[in-house]
Amino acid sequence: MEYRTFGRSGWKVSEIGFGGWQLGGTWGKVDDNNSIETLLYAFENGVNFVDTAFAYGNGHSERVIGKALNHWSSGKIYVATKITPIMDKSKSLNLDNNPSIKDCYPNWHIREIVEGSLKRLGVEQIDLLQLHLWFEDGIINLEWLETLNELKKEGKIDKIGVSLADIRPNQGLELAQKGLVDSIQVLFNMFEQEPADSLFPESYKTGTAIITRVPLDSGALTGTWSENTITQWAESDKRRLMYRGNRFKETLERVEKLKKLCKPFYPTLAEAALRYSLYPKEVAVVIPGMRNKQEVDLNLAISDGNNFNNELVEILRPYRWKHEFYN
Repeated sequence: MEYRTFGRSGWKVSEIGFGGWQLGGTWGKVDDNNSIETLLYAFENGVNFVDTAFAYGNGHSERVIGKALNHWSSGKIYVATKITPIMDKSKSLNLDNNPSIKDCYPNWHIREIVEGSLKRLGVEQIDLLQLHLWFEDGIINLEWLETLNELKKEGKIDKIGVSLADIRPNQGLELAQKGLVDSIQVLFNMFEQEPADSLFPESYKTGTAIITRVPLDSGALTGTWSENTITQWAESDKRRLMYRGNRFKETLERVEKLKKLCKPFYPTLAEAALRYSLYPKEVAVVIPGMRNKQEVDLNLAISDGNNFNNELVEILRPYRWKHEFYN
């Protein structure tokens, strides 16, 4: 396992972290005991960073991770979780409506979620507490940051981060430039290449750590899907909604093009995609989801110190695809 410096924090984190969304049950049925075994197996093999959120199954992912941490005593595991924004029922979380950060993260709400997360995770301090969505007036209205800094003084959280909405990396540019938080989490993969244009360089200047998520584009970039794959997902599986209509067909067509481009360089599209997610020097950690030990092995195999092929980076530039499948 290779390790990278987590921004200005000085932490040394495994470049492959453990994304915990699937542990909450949103991406199909999960077995908690298997999830705990998978987490512990990842820890045993060098993973020391795990990312979760209250929103992942209304705290279920946090509880599962907490149980795994309770069984672990061999080394530091950095735990990152997130505060889900609160909105009035008459309002929408559509960022185009310009909701105010004051409405989304009031003091009482931040404290309530943090206290719950501490209990569910079974820890005395959360290593990294992130806002699950960023609202750009947060640069001016700093009550959210004041509350989080109070929680730091109380010893309940250590570092502060923000998780940006999908396909909106430039929303975090000013946040990165001002260095207000310790980390920024963003979607980045072969399709969603935009963060590398400006967000990554600006974050690097201020020592803001970058966490990249969805390196395999919710499974599409594994290269294992076929025309029938969508029919194998349960009706409750989030991917059913994401890839409705013509989305699944269009995604497959684009994936086939990427397979051909990557074949001369890497044996599988999945390996190429994972390695791509780590190629920018600004990235501290990528957090793919892992359902079992086999997936842990596949993900960790690419953490071998070998740099992504620069020629392929240039070849892939014209194939960027800005798409939103979570609406």
